Amino acid sequence: MLSEKTDFRLDKWQQDVLEHEGNICIRAGRQVGKSTVISIKAANFAATHSNTSTLIIAASQKQSSWLFDKVRAEIDTLEEVGNIKYAREPTRTKIELDNGSVIHCLPAGRTGWFIRGLSLDLLIADEAAFIAEEVWRSVIPMIAVSKQARGFGWIILLSTPFGKGGYFFDCFHDKDFRQFHVSSEHCNRIPKDFLLKEKRRMSKAEYAQEYLGEFIDEYNQFFPTALIKKCMTFLDWSYERDYKRERSYYLGVDIARYGKDDTALIIAEINNNNRIKICKAIEINGASLTDTVGRIKVLDQKFYFRKIFIDDAGLGAGVFDMLAEDSETKRKVVGLNNARRSIDREDRKKALLKEDLYSNSLVLMEMGNIEIISDLSLLKSLKNIVFEYTSEKNLKISGRYSHLAEAFVRACWCIKNKGLRVFLA
Repeated sequence: MLSEKTDFRLDKWQQDVLEHEGNICIRAGRQVGKSTVISIKAANFAATHSNTSTLIIAASQKQSSWLFDKVRAEIDTLEEVGNIKYAREPTRTKIELDNGSVIHCLPAGRTGWFIRGLSLDLLIADEAAFIAEEVWRSVIPMIAVSKQARGFGWIILLSTPFGKGGYFFDCFHDKDFRQFHVSSEHCNRIPKDFLLKEKRRMSKAEYAQEYLGEFIDEYNQFFPTALIKKCMTFLDWSYERDYKRERSYYLGVDIARYGKDDTALIIAEINNNNRIKICKAIEINGASLTDTVGRIKVLDQKFYFRKIFIDDAGLGAGVFDMLAEDSETKRKVVGLNNARRSIDREDRKKALLKEDLYSNSLVLMEMGNIEIISDLSLLKSLKNIVFEYTSEKNLKISGRYSHLAEAFVRACWCIKNKGLRVFLA
């Protein structure tokens, strides 16, 4: 059903995608035309296969709507040439054709719970690498009946990669999928000088992921992506449902620098078996120091924190001082930046280093002693942390999107709370 104009502009890999009948997994750099070819494929599938059901999902409604709008534009083209007609006026989430075929567009959310119940012939996941792992357990069974009864039940995954590990990564190595890897550098529609500027602006790993379509875990990434995803075992935590007064709660805080990041708050729970659960990841944008202190105090009144761990350097010093002067929080607040701990029998003291905080969190994750809420922003922040050794053989840990990770490692220090001897200036 493709017009000559549409067919002419397709690249070879796009033509192969259109012709393939079965599961498809596309990892690609930015702006190579992956959503364009999938919109054509979805429109033609619905037009040429009567009474079929197609579902387009993405992590957010906005993302899924972009692809859905392209599918509708392709169907408009088919309608103009008389190949198909709408059964009724399309909505923002549903297209019905006169041949009985239906195309749905829904956000996957964090669990996929609200899209359960459909029987599908074709499942399309846009930016699949960013969809929560729990979603796949909800949507994959929806194609089982079609696979058995009609020979469809196809899955199409398209995405810019987002580290190693997870369903999208696994499918790119699954023999049941036909895989396509498309680099932005091989797309003639993208100016070479633009890519050159982007290569200079970004790190090698960022460029490789965003434009070369590579599955990247930087060789010096502190928290491996697969390990982070393995620890992200649950998708929601409700204070009304899940808070237990008999358990211990701690707060990790990272105060935003001027013009950089947001203030980050991480809430940790410890159960009777000394296992940690990271319940909440909160970002505060543009709040003043007094507003931040106010929010922390409100949370403390709900959770009765045992300790509030805060980086008291720079702007954090102001928040620390206000909490230390407050009668309700002064015995709880701990400035980890200036903490001291006993390291030998002679009771000598040594500064608590940044690598101590990060190494403690990494060990907890590797030993399976921590559960983390499945939060994309927290995942991105942890994934962004890298390490290197200086010329003096010292370990240096850094990251450009580190605010949630900084709060995270402080919250994880709760496991040391009983044995930590903290000395405040």
